[in-house]
Amino acid sequence: MAGHSKWANIKHRKARQDAVKGKAWSKCSRAIMVAVKNGGPDSDTNLTLRYAILDAKSVNMPKDTILKAIAKASGEGSDGAVFQEIRYEGYGANGVAIIVDCLTDNVQRTGPDLRHAFEKHGGNLAKPGAVAFSFHTKGVILLESSAVTEDQVMELALEAGAEDVSESDAGWEITSEPSDFVTILKALEEAAVEPVSAEITMIPDLQVKCDANTARKIMTMVDIFEDHDDVQKVYTNADISEEIMESLDS
Repeated sequence: MAGHSKWANIKHRKARQDAVKGKAWSKCSRAIMVAVKNGGPDSDTNLTLRYAILDAKSVNMPKDTILKAIAKASGEGSDGAVFQEIRYEGYGANGVAIIVDCLTDNVQRTGPDLRHAFEKHGGNLAKPGAVAFSFHTKGVILLESSAVTEDQVMELALEAGAEDVSESDAGWEITSEPSDFVTILKALEEAAVEPVSAEITMIPDLQVKCDANTARKIMTMVDIFEDHDDVQKVYTNADISEEIMESLDS
């Protein structure tokens, strides 16, 4: 699940990615191929492709597999499927806002599947734009506290264009505009600082604090969405504490 409450959710997400690594790689390959077909194979000029490659690296997709996906999409007639980007928006338990971004070759399949998932778990599908207006697209990079000092992270991040650097018990969170995201990553790489997580994500203006029961319902719904082959990213405004998230994983 992408979204805020980053440190509370990161362990859960990494555990799921490890468990379904093959599916995660398949989704990343699809995103890479669509990006190449829409904007070309050069990640220096195709920002969508650059982000897709970063997502692939975040789930430990091998470099050779990434290059094969780029090469396949670059070849004429390499793939007969035509994928469409489509966003579904809705609400889960306790009014938690949910955004589901998809790449699908069959909207007639994807739409009903997601509508069923929303309704089965106490939610409802909303009209386009009903939820997304309360989110903003940002780059978010997480660093372990031990990876950098306060002076280092402030200097590296802010000089590279970061909007904000905040600290929690778990570590540092760097927030930026999407246009500055890659520049900040390069600055960290040059300083030999390895992020725990780095992604372009949707951050909600307001979060809904979730008790254990609500969190369980939301995470069940999110897991169902993320298991769907056509779903690329899921964003919510659920505020789930680390303690509750750990209880859900146990």
